[in-house]
Amino acid sequence: MENKTENDQGAQTKMSGLNRPNGPRKKQGFKKYQKPQFNPQKKRSAKEKEEVDNLENRKTELANISPEEILSFAKLPLSRKTLKGLKDGSFTVPTKVQRQSLIFSLHGTDVVAAAKTGSGKTLAFIIPLLEMLYCKRWSPMDGLGALVITPTRELAYQIFEVLKKVGKEHDFSAGLVIGGKDLKYEWNRVSTCNIMICTPGRLLQHMTENPEFTSDNVQMLILDEADQCLSMGFADTMNCILQELPSDRQSLLFSATQTRDVKDLIRAGCNNPVFCSVHEYSKTSTPKSLKESYVICDVHDKFTFLWSFIRHHRKHKILVFLATCKQVQFLNSMFCKLHPGLSVMGLHGSMHQLRRMAIYDEFCRKKCAVLFATDVAARGLDIPAVDWVVQADCPEDVTAYIHRVGRTARFFRNGEAILLLTPSEEQAMLTCLGTKNILVDKIDVDPAKMQSINIKIEIILSKYSNLKEEAVRAFKAYLKHLALMKNKKVFDVTAVDLDAFARSLGLAVTPRIRFLEKKLKQKFGQKSTTADTLKPELESDVSFKPKLTTLDFGADDSDDDDEEFLSSSKTQDSVIVEDSLEEPDLNATQDGPKLNPKKKPVTKVAVIKKLLKKNLQLNQRVVFDDEGEMVLDPAKEQVSQAARRLGEQETSGINIARLQEIMKEEDHYDKKLHAEKLKEKNR
Repeated sequence: MENKTENDQGAQTKMSGLNRPNGPRKKQGFKKYQKPQFNPQKKRSAKEKEEVDNLENRKTELANISPEEILSFAKLPLSRKTLKGLKDGSFTVPTKVQRQSLIFSLHGTDVVAAAKTGSGKTLAFIIPLLEMLYCKRWSPMDGLGALVITPTRELAYQIFEVLKKVGKEHDFSAGLVIGGKDLKYEWNRVSTCNIMICTPGRLLQHMTENPEFTSDNVQMLILDEADQCLSMGFADTMNCILQELPSDRQSLLFSATQTRDVKDLIRAGCNNPVFCSVHEYSKTSTPKSLKESYVICDVHDKFTFLWSFIRHHRKHKILVFLATCKQVQFLNSMFCKLHPGLSVMGLHGSMHQLRRMAIYDEFCRKKCAVLFATDVAARGLDIPAVDWVVQADCPEDVTAYIHRVGRTARFFRNGEAILLLTPSEEQAMLTCLGTKNILVDKIDVDPAKMQSINIKIEIILSKYSNLKEEAVRAFKAYLKHLALMKNKKVFDVTAVDLDAFARSLGLAVTPRIRFLEKKLKQKFGQKSTTADTLKPELESDVSFKPKLTTLDFGADDSDDDDEEFLSSSKTQDSVIVEDSLEEPDLNATQDGPKLNPKKKPVTKVAVIKKLLKKNLQLNQRVVFDDEGEMVLDPAKEQVSQAARRLGEQETSGINIARLQEIMKEEDHYDKKLHAEKLKEKNR
């Protein structure tokens, strides 16, 4: 027993030294029983896989369904998440363009769709975009899967907002990549986007500069306003973008004025596309609920018309289209000073992007407001409840007209559009509109209801110099716009009364437009060549030099940028050309009277040398008293006799001894002047 006890104690000592540290033994509690955790991800993925298989089977049956049979989105093979997003966004009944295009786009076919403005084209490509990524079970690790390209930033922002509403139940990541936003913020985030809504310029910048960005896995390309995206303005940018995308992608092209050019479709990568033109056989190219009219109005009366129109429609939402950014800036600033009785806003391409988005959101929220905008707001923007669209300046072509008036009468709502045409634009523009079966009614304006505000404008410009500068820029920008337009039958810059137009903007003096003066010279100079036929024209009111009230700055007026506006000649030093208006007599013989040659150009250097030879002291101010004697200011001029003698002598070089003598005498006068100032100060 004793031996056994000793062995047991030794064993305990050995085990205690090996298995536990020295010190008191800790109490060990019982572990709680844990149930195996349920993984909802596996069950959800199984349900999604089952749903995807069901959707694929239903898509094969789309070919047997007529578009007229689709009365709700539930009859289309759409996922539960997409249907819930549509229901929450109050999208229940599909439109015509949605019914006709979704049958093909959901099946993976390329689609080229055209429909009138406000017919629901945005939703027609967002739905197949979400369904394509969902059926392929796209994840953030797969990178970029769908690409939406729009011509304007505002349209991209609007599409992004619609995508957030409809696709809020999905797990995809989406990004808005447009110019004017922080590039560094986008730099590392674009690589994780599954859906990218962008403008061509910023997308190409990421493609060429950002090593994190890749577009190798793009499954779907969508071009909204495809005709403008593929136009000459974006041609080079779009060609570079399309070359970087995979060729086996699905392409969807949407626009109100769709292209059918085979070359454009090949560039976009369309493979046997289906054309869905909802209103191809419609009598008009604009919505039926839109009432269209036009008014004959001279250029110098447009400001008065706009003021009177806005004052009579203060309880409406009005969208006014202008030709240039400078006009939008001036009219926005001027109407804010005039206080028309409703909110006034301006939207143009030169504004900062965040400011543009803020103005767009504010105008959408307002019930009564007026927005002055360029064509940057003409395409795709879905601004709710626009009552009037006023085209203060004639659109470039019929396509621009259709997109402008499409901002009102959207989605079966009523709307009105009015077009201001000058007498020279009326006949040619109506002919162009007739080619698209667009009929506009002529309206005669009651002169008694027109409120002239020219005097108010002049008073405001006299108070605010910055507004006067904006008026000059708006004046020049509009005339340059007319000169650059291709359709010369509609746009005639020589038909504008420059003096009256300048007065309507509040300008007392008509700004000088050099390129227009040259244009007028060429126009009248090509009519005849001999001196005999030119004499009646030179003596009449219509001469080579147009009847303009201009600001002439003499020899130093050649720095104006308008000098080189329509000229392709080489630039030289600033030159003052003194053209003689006499033309050579082509019938004169060699023995006859000599031709009057044109004077040579006189440079600035020659003018300065001519002034120096006259020994005139330039840039000096002379003050005279009441008796007519010159008053010298001893604080600013030298009054000593030695200084006067030196000024009367015509000597070259520097005489140091004479200058030292002058400084001593001037120092004597300066001390006297300083002493007098101290006496006055101590009184």
